Amino acid sequence: MKVICDWCESQNVEESKESVFWELPDGTRAIEISETPTIVCHDCQIYYQPDNIVKNIEDQLFLVDTKKIGKSIRYEDLMNMPRLLKKNYFDFTQW
Repeated sequence: MKVICDWCESQNVEESKESVFWELPDGTRAIEISETPTIVCHDCQIYYQPDNIVKNIEDQLFLVDTKKIGKSIRYEDLMNMPRLLKKNYFDFTQW
């Protein structure tokens, strides 16, 4: 499936891995998540994470012990952290 830009609908995009900064769910601090899957549009010059990646990050940060995360973490390492709960029981979009 051909990826298109969610903002300008251009097909002049590429998949990349970039650093993003994310506020923890409890609002205590922000962390850097490096090597995060990112869409780069060469027409409108935007870098963004697809909705599924945003959901993965949000769910994982809600389900892991964020005290074990330093100022920076690789996306893959974040996704592989052990969860405190099996799934996000507060996400009612899954029901």
